[in-house]
Amino acid sequence: MLRNTISLLSRLSRLSRLSRLRAARHAGVLALGTLAAAGAALAQNYSPELIEKGRYLATASDCIACHTASKAQPMAGGHAISSPVGEIVATNITPSKSHGIGNYSEQQFADALRKGVRADGARLYPAMPYTAFARFTNEDVHALYAYFMEGVAPVDAAPKASTALPFPMNVRASMIGWNLLFADGKPFEPDPAQTPEWNRGAYLAQGAGHCATCHTPRGALMQELASQSLSGAQIGAWWAPDITNSRTHGIGSWSVDDLTRYLATGHLPGKAQAAGPMAEAITHSFSRLHESDLRAISRYILSVSSHQPEDSAQRNRFGFGQATDATAGFRGTSFAEGMKQSGVALGAQVFTANCASCHGASGQGTQDGYYPALFGKSITGEANPSNLIAAILNGVDRETPQGGHVFMPPFGDQVNAMVPLKNEEVAAVSNFLLTSYGNPAVSVTADQVQVIREGGAKSGLILLARIGMALGAVVVLGLLVLLATKRRRARLER
Repeated sequence: MLRNTISLLSRLSRLSRLSRLRAARHAGVLALGTLAAAGAALAQNYSPELIEKGRYLATASDCIACHTASKAQPMAGGHAISSPVGEIVATNITPSKSHGIGNYSEQQFADALRKGVRADGARLYPAMPYTAFARFTNEDVHALYAYFMEGVAPVDAAPKASTALPFPMNVRASMIGWNLLFADGKPFEPDPAQTPEWNRGAYLAQGAGHCATCHTPRGALMQELASQSLSGAQIGAWWAPDITNSRTHGIGSWSVDDLTRYLATGHLPGKAQAAGPMAEAITHSFSRLHESDLRAISRYILSVSSHQPEDSAQRNRFGFGQATDATAGFRGTSFAEGMKQSGVALGAQVFTANCASCHGASGQGTQDGYYPALFGKSITGEANPSNLIAAILNGVDRETPQGGHVFMPPFGDQVNAMVPLKNEEVAAVSNFLLTSYGNPAVSVTADQVQVIREGGAKSGLILLARIGMALGAVVVLGLLVLLATKRRRARLER
């Protein structure tokens, strides 16, 4: 009897253990299923159409130009962006979970894109044009997120360099105050008084294209001066010219067809050639957009009025110069003797030795327009000579599906140029070009060349900020001393 009882209890114990094991196994399966479901929720599996829409919007936003240092690793960061307060290095925005934005939720992605706030709460500098990207609709942000999460190859490596601005610009929390003062986080609102084409162009130009980020002058605190929108600004070594509809100051003499052609190819015969940051925007962004969108952008841009009054007696930057052959002025002079000269004479010698073989002895360019004429152009007619200097120093490199590959060597490059030009030589040839083919009222000095060679003028904002902080510290210290003195007197009076 006792033996039977013990045997029964033993079987019951084994059944209990088996039941617990089955329950645990079932719970494990449920847990794995929950984890798999969570993983599937994170993966999303966006449709190819949505990812393609996001790719197009990223192209319109020219993300690759800033966030790519090596063509082999698109969007992996490392590209240094010149600013008046120092270089800002673009970060890795691939979906890498270790070094990129692979762990960003869609809301965190939207906050970075439209508010300049990273997932860790740190503030972005407005070199990342979140002030413009705030115009994006929620639907377009969703498409961009889908593209960056599933349409970009992850790169599990950090850029070789990172942003290291001088104090106090390195205090990212200061951007909280800047954003409160200057950032307009409102999404784009269509103007019911305008056509659908105009509204599409305004949406792209104000948002993805962030035209105002470069072409609008900035105030003492580096904020865009909205009252002077698109009227021209210095961007590092380059000048982003006035693109309002003013016939005197801007591009009011252009038609919608003209501007559409320029955006598609970077070249408008007889008027302009894209170089510098605009060449990058043409190469990576505008030349890859639909023609309908380029026409919409052109329609909008050519509707923006200038804050400056028109002056019918003033020539615009496309109306200066003519074909001129200067070789007769130094014919019979040896190259060595010519290079000892100064001023326009030296400039003519430098031009003949370095430029005439492509642009022609008279600056007439080639018939196919690959090598442009030097007269009647923005680069020689502009009142600001930065682009002329920068093009000579840095060259031109532009590649588009419609316009092919346009290349001019950098004559100021100390590494790649065959015979690098000195500051005095760049100034001399610039003055020759301005006198012969452009605006003769403009002149260039060797000191100006050096500033452009170094990436453009630096802002006094850092010094002002340091002085302001020092004065603030003095005021606070004075208040503390005053408070301590009052307390001491109060104790003595007791």
